[in-house]
Order: sequence, then structure tokens, then C-alpha cells
Amino acid sequence: MPNTAKRLTPEYELVKDNGTIRYQEHGYPSELIRWHAHNDYELHYIVATSGKVFIGDYIGNYSAGQLILTGPRLPHNWICQNDQKAVELRDMIIRFDHESFSLGMKILPELAEILPLLAKAKSGIEFLNLDHQYLRKSFEAVRESSGLNRLTLALPLLQYLAQSKDYRLLSTVQIDLKSNENLQRKINTVVDYVTQHYDQDISLADVSSLIGMSDSHFSRFFKKATGNRFIEFVNRVRISRACNLLTETDNQIANICYQVGFNNVANFNRRFHELKGVTPREFRSQSEINNKVFALFSAEKQ
Repeated sequence: MPNTAKRLTPEYELVKDNGTIRYQEHGYPSELIRWHAHNDYELHYIVATSGKVFIGDYIGNYSAGQLILTGPRLPHNWICQNDQKAVELRDMIIRFDHESFSLGMKILPELAEILPLLAKAKSGIEFLNLDHQYLRKSFEAVRESSGLNRLTLALPLLQYLAQSKDYRLLSTVQIDLKSNENLQRKINTVVDYVTQHYDQDISLADVSSLIGMSDSHFSRFFKKATGNRFIEFVNRVRISRACNLLTETDNQIANICYQVGFNNVANFNRRFHELKGVTPREFRSQSEINNKVFALFSAEKQ
């Protein structure tokens, strides 16, 4: 039988399970749908609804079938859009912590096979073109099991993902303030504000006042917490959204520049190249080529 002692997870909720592998699920609407961070890895399998996904400084679209692994202290949220109807099951979640696996590797060195997967999870990983029948059965099997049986069912799934070559990293910022939850809440307030207002003018004074700090104190605080100057973080969020618009719409690049909050096309192109290594036009061209290749590959498999 699983241990039913309550386990407090900061900035999230009580989890009634102390096992190595823990399972949760929720529908929509749910009080669990909010911007949050915690100490666990989480593997999210979205089975219903669509909308916007926020992972650190990444903003993108989500729909049923999306699979994302988030690392410890990486803020995230999935927000439904278009007044979608309530559903009983939206998100199936497998949770585990780093300590269990790091200690387990001393006894079972084979567990080291998933170390690269855990390292990449600091940025959030979206897995692409997976076997969804296998995924659904795997999550359901973990849900219906407990104890050692649950662990032996989850490990093949983690191995499968560790071997996957078809994925993308999402966030360029990893936020880590686990030693002080009050500071974590302040950072979450700032990140939430930026991800909701990236298309508007965002001043340092406006944001620092949100958490009761002077401009200079906030600048030092944010840099220490995220490794980025505040303006760098804002630019990363805006460029992330621009990438979505470049791949998902036919909007002119100049229009996208202003849609994501830049007020100068030359500055937008410069910042985009700094972060992505290509110009917005080159990024769009590469995405179109990749989409055509994938369409041909999918057609051949059918």
C-alpha cells in the first residue's frame, strides 16, 4: 500500500503520497490551474482542451496530446482559451523528485540513463511526434498502480522519453529560489505580470512597485534570482511569443515586432538574432522547411 502521509509541496498543493513516483490528475476548471513552481519534476500529458502554455519565459500554444516535462522550481501553467466547456480530465501528471533518483543511482547505476533527461528538464521539454496510444496506456497504468509496481511501470516511460530525439527545450530561464518561498512568490508575481503584458510597455518602476522594492533593489534581486537582467527576461518572453507567431501565422514580420511589444523593427531583429542565432525571416523559412519535411515523413508512414 502507498504511504498516505501528506507531503507539502511549496507554491502548489498537498500531495497524499510519499512514493518515488507520484500521480495526479485534474479537469477543467480546477484550482490547480495557476502559475506555480515546486520542487518536483512533473510530466504533464494534456488529454483535453486547448489554449496557452507558459513554461518559465516560454509562451506557446497547447492542445490535447501535448507532453511536457518540467524541472524543479520552473514556473508553469496551462490556460484554457475560447470559453471551453468543463471537462472531467484535462491533465495527467507523473511527479518525482531529484533526490530519489540521485540516491538510487548509487545502488542502481542503470538509472543514470535518464540523467540527461533530467538535466534538460530545467528548461522544460516538449516531446514531439510520440506514440499517444502508448502514452495514454502508460499514464493510466501508473495511475492504477502503487508501490514498487508503480515504479516499475514508470521507469520504461522515462527511458522511452530519455531516448527520444524529437523534442524541443522551452524556457531560457531557470528560476531557483527554493531557499526562500517569500522571494519565490515575488519572482512569480513579476514573471506572471510580464507574461500577461509582454505586448505592452513594461517599465522597471511599474514592476518593482508590484513587489514593494526600489528600482535598484529589484534589479539586483531579479538578476540574482534568474541570472538575467530584467530587460533581458522581458526580451526573451517577447521573442518566444514572436517565434510562435512566425510559425503559426502569415503576419508580416514588422507587424509581429509590434505585436510582441517591441517599438523598433531594427531592435527586434537584433534581439531576435542574439537569442536565436538567425533573423526572424530565416527562422520562419527554417520552420516552413521543417514542417514540409515532417509532412512528407508522416505521409510515408501512413
